Amino acid sequence: MKQEYVLNQLPNVAKSVIANAKHKILLFNGEMGVGKTTLIKEVVKQLGVDDVANSPTFSLVNEYHSDKGEIIYHFDFYRIESEEEALDIGIEDYFYSDAWCFIEWGEKVQNLLPLDITNVNIDILDENRRTIQLKIDE
Repeated sequence: MKQEYVLNQLPNVAKSVIANAKHKILLFNGEMGVGKTTLIKEVVKQLGVDDVANSPTFSLVNEYHSDKGEIIYHFDFYRIESEEEALDIGIEDYFYSDAWCFIEWGEKVQNLLPLDITNVNIDILDENRRTIQLKIDE
């Protein structure tokens, strides 16, 4: 899946991400300010979470519960210094819990990521437009 979008199309983009993700572990890739957190917030909403999703930059992980009984974890590894910090929060337990896991700055925990993940690559076209592409790793 590859598509171009603008901000007001995020609900449809989020639905498309959910429908096309082959795995529940999604790695959101893109430069600072590309809209990773904004897209994750919309995906969480589309999965049926009533709470407002926020970036876990300082807590490393936020947990949400959908109205369908699903658990969703949102990780932001931007501020970690080493993979050991991720191990300290029990990252492997999260990854192998069969819950949705949305990961920002996953390159900081590259050696800890499972093999079966969906990469969500976001690129800036201009101030208002982005492209998104899903790539499945197995």
